[in-house]
Amino acid sequence: MKIALGCDHNGVELKNILIDHLKTLGHDYHDFGCYSNESVDYPDVAQDVAKSISAGNYEQGLLICGTGIGMSIAANKIPGIRAALCQDAFNAEMARQHNDANILCIGATVTTEGEAINILKSYLSASFEGGRHERRVNKIEADKTEAD
Repeated sequence: MKIALGCDHNGVELKNILIDHLKTLGHDYHDFGCYSNESVDYPDVAQDVAKSISAGNYEQGLLICGTGIGMSIAANKIPGIRAALCQDAFNAEMARQHNDANILCIGATVTTEGEAINILKSYLSASFEGGRHERRVNKIEADKTEAD
């Protein structure tokens, strides 16, 4: 699987740990940054990752910031993106199976290394179930003016 990933300064250490696991699992990835603890604006990284997925260059994404909240909000502004903030393996699995999430967001300051590894593994091993969930995802993706 081709994965786009990125983080802000709070997520560098966890991102590097998760990159090692992506390699072990045999996934291809591109790291959109950041690469140090120097402060960066997370919306810039989130948009780079989200736009690359929206354009079809990558199948899935991983975004990490302090809580994961800012990254998920910023990524979800990009058309075609369904970024899910997941704090445990069950939610990661459900995000893929029921919501066809295409970006996993994790909070580095609120998630242990072991939890983050389990979340990532669950997310990547799950797949979209379709069926009744497809109808709902289509409603999420519908133009806002159509929903009114």
